Amino acid sequence: MSAHHLKINPDKTKLLFFPGKNSPTQDLTVNFGDSVLTPTQNARNLGVTLDSQLSLTANIAATTQSCRYTLYNIRRIRHLLTQKAAQVLIQALVISRLDYCNSLLAGLPATAIRPLQLIQNAAARLVFNLPKYSHTTPLLRSLHWLPVAARIQFKTLVLTYHAVNGSGPVYIQDMVKPYIPTCTLRSASAKLLVPPSLREKHSARSRLFAVLAPRWWNELSDDIRTAESLYIFRRKDTPF
Repeated sequence: MSAHHLKINPDKTKLLFFPGKNSPTQDLTVNFGDSVLTPTQNARNLGVTLDSQLSLTANIAATTQSCRYTLYNIRRIRHLLTQKAAQVLIQALVISRLDYCNSLLAGLPATAIRPLQLIQNAAARLVFNLPKYSHTTPLLRSLHWLPVAARIQFKTLVLTYHAVNGSGPVYIQDMVKPYIPTCTLRSASAKLLVPPSLREKHSARSRLFAVLAPRWWNELSDDIRTAESLYIFRRKDTPF
């Protein structure tokens, strides 16, 4: 780190312990300089709050709180903005926050990401300056905003497209394997991936990119999987 003129600050360093399956629970301490680090419940890294169980509950709560405060401030000046200006402002300050590292939320139950969807619904109503209980489905379609769950899946599929076509990082390419039939079949040119086993599909590993990506990728139609460019893939994979 010294070669890059960086220095670790012990006062801002946290120790986050991710226990494995059936791992013994014991006190863990690490001596770091003059400090003694003990495991913490959550830690922030690159703007994402991680917890020891990787439930990302703390990150969702922090994102929700930040977006709610931003929407509150925008609502105070909404009468001074045009609809287009309000949309641009909300997309820049709120929707971008919902999208940040949202692929980490892949595989979470709908109840876990519901707070983020409520934020998106409130953002859509604020763009159109509508009451609190207005129906949001037509609003999202008019704004061309995918729902939160669909945005998470879309981000994961974009990463998968890069991996399949060799344009993504090597460590992501290594997580997926192309399906090669044992005999000549039409599926040989369909760019399918080796599906996860039933054991992985219904286990604690089901949230892994290596499990979700092949399953979601194989559910796409042939014309989407074989798109010639990322632009065409994104256009075909977006319903509106």
